[in-house]
Amino acid sequence: MYEKFYGLRKKAFSILPDPDFLYFSRHHRLAYGMLEYGLAQQSGFVLITGEIGTGKTTLVRYLIGHLTARVTIGLIVNTHRRFGTVLDWVVGAFSIDHAAGDQVGLYRALSRFLNKESQRNRRALLIVDEAQNLSSDALEELRTLSNLNASEQLLQIVLVGQPGLRDTLRQPDMHQFAQRVVVDYHLDPLTKEETKAYVVHRLRMAGGKQPQLFEPMAVERIYHASQGVPRLINVLCELALVYGYAAHQSSIDAELVEKLIQDRSRGVLPIASHERTVAS
Repeated sequence: MYEKFYGLRKKAFSILPDPDFLYFSRHHRLAYGMLEYGLAQQSGFVLITGEIGTGKTTLVRYLIGHLTARVTIGLIVNTHRRFGTVLDWVVGAFSIDHAAGDQVGLYRALSRFLNKESQRNRRALLIVDEAQNLSSDALEELRTLSNLNASEQLLQIVLVGQPGLRDTLRQPDMHQFAQRVVVDYHLDPLTKEETKAYVVHRLRMAGGKQPQLFEPMAVERIYHASQGVPRLINVLCELALVYGYAAHQSSIDAELVEKLIQDRSRGVLPIASHERTVAS
């Protein structure tokens, strides 16, 4: 709707995880470096956490797009217990052919698959997104699967989730699992300066030629309202462009941002309320 008006080829602030739009803040760069290190060292478990909307899934999608072709990826994005056991998810994630049967049959099918991948000089990488939904029992199931690595590293596992995942892993009965986490990084929100660079980066990636489309005070107001959380920055910037288009404004100023924040305060996810909660 507003793209042509502002000289953009596509939406600059979609909330869908798009690795092409990934902005490497200091923390995102460190998190990605830790992921690369963990994979290079063939670490058993790699843990990446962060608050909702900080860009964890986008970072993982970027990683998947830049892995060598000799890595076989299994991706689990829905960890609800209703969908079966962890072993069911893992076998499905790797698209392993198996006869319907019991857990022993599934375990053997996975073991055969991993050994065949190793013989072909390939590595198997399991990525579990939204892993904070895993119970202690489910995490223990994952730990037992890592026992397949007894003689050689057949399976690497990356867990990506919200801070609650850390709370689970700190429980006394998870001590054995925690000892196997070699790489561990928490992704923080953007700083004020990173937020300014983030907005410019997203506009540039969308084809924008106007670096000051968002005036400095407008971006500062967006930063304080979002507390540097990329998803909330996207929500506010997207709305700002819609408001600006409707008002035929050539640039987004602080007054317009303040107006949309006030309007948003009556919405399902009030930004103003979020701002007060984070700041407290």
